[in-house]
Amino acid sequence: MANEYKQTMILPKTGFPMRAALAAREPERLQRWRDEDAYGQLLEKNKDGKPFVLHDGPPYANGPIHIGHAMNKISKDFINRYQAMRGRRTPYVPGWDCHGQPIEHKVEETVGSKRFNAMSTPEIREMCSEFAVENIELQKDGFRRLGVLGDWEHPYLTLQHAHDAADISVFKAMFDQGMIYRGHKPVHWCKHCHTALAEAEIEYADEVSSSIYVRFELTSKPAGLERFAGPVDFIIWTTTPWTIPSDQAVSLKPGASYIAIEHEGRAEIMLEALAQKVCETAGWEYTPVMVDGKPYVVPAETFDHLHYQQPVFDGVLGVALLADYVGVEDGTGIVHNSPGHGVDDYYVCLKEGMDIVMPVDDDGRFVAGDAFGTGGPFSGMDIDEANPRIIEFLRERNTLVAEQKITHSYPHCWRCKHPVLFRATHQWFVSMDKTGLRERALHEIHEGVRWYPEHAANRIGAMVAQRPDWCISRQRNWGVPIPSFTCADCGEKVMNDATLEAVIQLFQERGSDAWFTEDPASYLGAAGTCPSCGSHTLVADKDILDVWWDSGVSWSAVCEGRPELTYPADVYLEGSDQHRGWFQSSLLTSVGARGHAPYRAVVSQGFTLDGEGRKMSKSLGNVIDPNEVCAEMGADIVRLWVASVDTSSDVSIDKEILARTADAYRRFRNTLRFLLSVLENDFDPDTDSVAFDQLLPLDQLMVARLTKVQAEVDCAFEAYEFNHVYRVLYDFVVTELSNVYLDALKDRLYCAGRISHERRSAQTVVAHLLSMLMRDLQPILAFTVDEAMAFAPAGCRDHLELAALLDWYEAPISEQKADVLLPTLEAALTLRSAVTRSIEEARLAGRFTKSQQVRVRAELPQDLYDLLCGDFACDLAEFYIVSEVELHPGTELRVVVESANGESCDRCWNYRASTGVHRSHEHVCDRCAAVLRDQD
Repeated sequence: MANEYKQTMILPKTGFPMRAALAAREPERLQRWRDEDAYGQLLEKNKDGKPFVLHDGPPYANGPIHIGHAMNKISKDFINRYQAMRGRRTPYVPGWDCHGQPIEHKVEETVGSKRFNAMSTPEIREMCSEFAVENIELQKDGFRRLGVLGDWEHPYLTLQHAHDAADISVFKAMFDQGMIYRGHKPVHWCKHCHTALAEAEIEYADEVSSSIYVRFELTSKPAGLERFAGPVDFIIWTTTPWTIPSDQAVSLKPGASYIAIEHEGRAEIMLEALAQKVCETAGWEYTPVMVDGKPYVVPAETFDHLHYQQPVFDGVLGVALLADYVGVEDGTGIVHNSPGHGVDDYYVCLKEGMDIVMPVDDDGRFVAGDAFGTGGPFSGMDIDEANPRIIEFLRERNTLVAEQKITHSYPHCWRCKHPVLFRATHQWFVSMDKTGLRERALHEIHEGVRWYPEHAANRIGAMVAQRPDWCISRQRNWGVPIPSFTCADCGEKVMNDATLEAVIQLFQERGSDAWFTEDPASYLGAAGTCPSCGSHTLVADKDILDVWWDSGVSWSAVCEGRPELTYPADVYLEGSDQHRGWFQSSLLTSVGARGHAPYRAVVSQGFTLDGEGRKMSKSLGNVIDPNEVCAEMGADIVRLWVASVDTSSDVSIDKEILARTADAYRRFRNTLRFLLSVLENDFDPDTDSVAFDQLLPLDQLMVARLTKVQAEVDCAFEAYEFNHVYRVLYDFVVTELSNVYLDALKDRLYCAGRISHERRSAQTVVAHLLSMLMRDLQPILAFTVDEAMAFAPAGCRDHLELAALLDWYEAPISEQKADVLLPTLEAALTLRSAVTRSIEEARLAGRFTKSQQVRVRAELPQDLYDLLCGDFACDLAEFYIVSEVELHPGTELRVVVESANGESCDRCWNYRASTGVHRSHEHVCDRCAAVLRDQD
């Protein structure tokens, strides 16, 4: 008999397909967005809204996108789509970093080093430009495929003329304040790439090095050892033997105690606290030199400005100095100083007025010659080749005390991965302290900017606090030139307001390529005069700006330069490595030129790793290609994965993780499909909705719950906690809706009268749920929600066709109102857990096969009883899908399940006492009989 009633029920129906087929359908939807200019429509819709500018950090245009790129751009799209729904005007201009060594390196790989080294600078620059533009288009396609909305037709490129001009304009603003200077001091130098490197271009990796202990013989006896018969030596320790030929001084720790150890008739000076360890390493007996019956132990100041014989060049003397940076944990407590190869050494020796010795050339080879400042016996050798030769040289001279192999962290070039060296060269620098740049930058970090996560402020703050002056010049071909000239007659560097203004104009009109293809000095006019000798023969210098400067001034070139954007930007979002890179270079240039940070907030993200937490590499076979995932599973799966992980730290991804993400996606899609299926054919929210006060009690409780969920989602989006958005929505959809509320609602939706108050009440809440979920999920599941729009009632989608144009969902009641209702819902859920457990136990015992056969009697503590029988009490039998619920006050929670009264209705399957009393429909309940009469 039950089958004859199937046609009388209102079963769910929708055209929204169960099978997503994202990989096939998404490209069609992308084309629609382009054809209808979804991005342009969004800007037009919110044209009067408050602007929200997420300034895009430019990736290098040097290859296809990877999964890290995908996480980055999708995260930005989450933010922009959310802010747009809040009514903000969200212009998003994607950008690319087109200059610098990464691209030049790719070109060198393409043509081969031999041909590359024979090419002229204009030829190299042309190939670099072509390579960058080709890869921009490749990456642009990849980003668009991910569903990222933006001004893809008008991106910013660091090779554009306006960007070149902005580089020099910011340079001039900082130069005018005295922040930029030319100096000769040690910088990180890559002998393979032949260029200086900034801190942001350094990576650290373990290296095995020879550490050596060497004696430096004093030329005079220190106080207290005048009567010692033998020589007196400083014992130094170094892990870079190749720096010994350029030694100019040694440093001791001020205030520390030093001891003399007697060995083979010599007095060996070292830190008292390390002396026994040094003796063990050298194989010596620990025998202190005795003076007046006591060990010779004196403060470091005893040796201040004593001289010693330089260990390589006879007749060259070094001097003993005091320096706070000397370590007391390892070595001997005496540091040898090669100021041409170390920043600390440089400043100590510079303070003494020394001329800095630099015997190593651009290729990392010792300069030929025998004078101090050349390579002497190691002339022409590469430093790596010379290292063992120097050790052997010292051994032959009987100055080598000991040699060990140690593994230690050592700086490497970020591009070629080879170890770098410190090398004093003439470079352009930004002073961190001369005009207070460091202090102002730190103030902005801690007072002017919000950091997500908060501890990111401490990370970048520590980096800025400790960083040396910024070396901004590079000896490469592909980049924006340093706007300096050299007088051909007197050799002076020429740079002033007038020359800088001329270069800015030149770059604005012709771009930085003109510097290498034309004579920039010809554009100087009256400014082209050497202030020292009056010569008019100025030659353009060839050093280029650090690539981090180039991208770092994008706040000026883009945010200030484009009328649709604002400066400072509302937010920057990049990987955590950019605390050393773009975040910092943007901060320093903006604070230096404009006095404040270029961003109001910064979101820092981690790196993408494989499922085992390993870095991805082709050799390990663990690379996840976002293009391949889009082609196989769809971009919404990638987007959902990004939302599901805590991007503030390193995140994992592999095929298994993506499979789990796809399963979560199906749960979201199935819920959307169900909601659509009970609204699509017979519910118009504009005319059929029930006012909140008229909703059935259970429906009111669900509205209260969705109100709180929505508030939590809103806060999570505002805090850039996308994984919290995901977790809240996933738990709500799977745990609360699919398994509880929507399951309980099916009886009313399927069996009640089509336009009955009971069914309309349910549909009203379903419409709210659909409206809320479409908006909450739109930033994440951009394609899926856009697909659902075609099947949603017009009132649920603001009468729009494109999901990107939706406004943010506003709950029908306040959070305060929800807070009043929710304790009743929580009490009902508490009892439901006990009821569900009891029914399952009875089912396993064979007493029942389905919950409708059950009648529940429950004894409750007074607080639960008062809530469930109070002003907001709901129909618990409907909520628990049982025939009846009887409540009694008690001292603790007890549940008894019994057989239901009455018999099962052939139409709705509920057990009711009224079933079987209706003549025309003998085996249906009152409710179903009334519906059938109306249909008749």
